[in-house]
Amino acid sequence: MNLLAIETSTESCSVALLCDDTLFERSEVAPRRHAQLALPMADAVLAEAGVARAGIHAIAVGAGPGAFTGVRLGVSMAQGLGFALGCPVYAVSSLQALAMEAPMTPGASILAVIDARMGEVYTASYRVGDGGALRGVDEERVCAPDALDLAPADSWAVVGSGWGTYADTIGAQLPAPPAWAEPECFPQARHVARLAMPRLMAGEPGAPEQALPVYLRNKVALTIDEQRAARAARQGKG
Repeated sequence: MNLLAIETSTESCSVALLCDDTLFERSEVAPRRHAQLALPMADAVLAEAGVARAGIHAIAVGAGPGAFTGVRLGVSMAQGLGFALGCPVYAVSSLQALAMEAPMTPGASILAVIDARMGEVYTASYRVGDGGALRGVDEERVCAPDALDLAPADSWAVVGSGWGTYADTIGAQLPAPPAWAEPECFPQARHVARLAMPRLMAGEPGAPEQALPVYLRNKVALTIDEQRAARAARQGKG
């Protein structure tokens, strides 16, 4: 089975083709260039695998949360390919794909956290099961970095750009320093593909129009007054 995956929800643009257990992928950190890169990347992995577009059995897409423009681009591309090829399209959580960048040690607790700008983060937490599968511990949400409300755990692995921006604030809410932490990680199409493949193998229909973006909030920028208030708050803390 050939599954093409697209992930453009953050600064990283990636495309992967999972042919049964063989993976072909392209990935580049390229803010504002996703529209130019995504389709050529898809053509490149198909050519490397020797698979024609007609040989794609399903499309998977990182549906967010993340940058509004990137999420829309990825979902639109996946839906368009799905309609054109008559194949299912599966929306996958970009936060869950991000969590898979952390060490997948059975029993580990993983906090995925993406800098959402405007003083907020997109976040969700997971635990790794005995078989290596991720289980969601809470709901995906957008919140202030000091309001994570984490489930009890002895230690955490933390992954994502939110850690790079708010390490001190997030770290203060953990029971101990992270067992592992990496801010320079982004959701990757290879994980989107592996999360979606069981759905393809199970024969899940995956109507393209039902693969919808996940935004978690409905505004993309602060007003001038909100920006001034945020600056004042930062200066007050300093």
